[in-house]
Amino acid sequence: MNEAALYKIGYGLYVLSANEDGFDNGCIINTVTQVTNTPNRIAITVNKLNKTHDMIMATAKFNVTVLSTDVPFDEFKHFGFQSGRDVNKFADADKYERTKNGLLIAPQYANAYISASVFHSIDLGTHTMFIADVTDAEILNDKESVTYAFYHKNIKPQPQNNPQPAGKVAYRCKICGYIHEGELPEDFICPLCKHPASDFEKI
Repeated sequence: MNEAALYKIGYGLYVLSANEDGFDNGCIINTVTQVTNTPNRIAITVNKLNKTHDMIMATAKFNVTVLSTDVPFDEFKHFGFQSGRDVNKFADADKYERTKNGLLIAPQYANAYISASVFHSIDLGTHTMFIADVTDAEILNDKESVTYAFYHKNIKPQPQNNPQPAGKVAYRCKICGYIHEGELPEDFICPLCKHPASDFEKI
């Protein structure tokens, strides 16, 4: 089976944000889908390792910032490759805007945002799917939305094919490019982007 076939699905890339007890946090997700239009509902899927996941479980509301094709790799590093448990991702307040539901969005490299209130969640093992009512939504500009395919082709730094010394084994994360030297345990988690061993390739 070639799991890369799944990358052909039309994923977008988004900043998911939440607020709990006055603390703002966000992460990168690639699964946002409108599931019904009457009522107007969307579904998102969030890894349980993300602090944002726990905040949404506690507060039942979130914002989705729809990223546009001018977004630099640094935005993914900022929201996706570090944890809100260790750093305040929204510390630079001038770059962000608070919407009617009291949550922040990251409008600098975005074309729209959606605010939502969770009415149902589904445990998917490593992730939770949140199904939510849309409470607000705005278009910010007419730029194209960034897709997962566009990110891999045009934004993510391309891996350098540095040959490994004879007898050494290494694996490269297909998401962020992190290189792990030595055999890769099945339960390995990328220290940068938090993706599992299944997203690594042997080099």
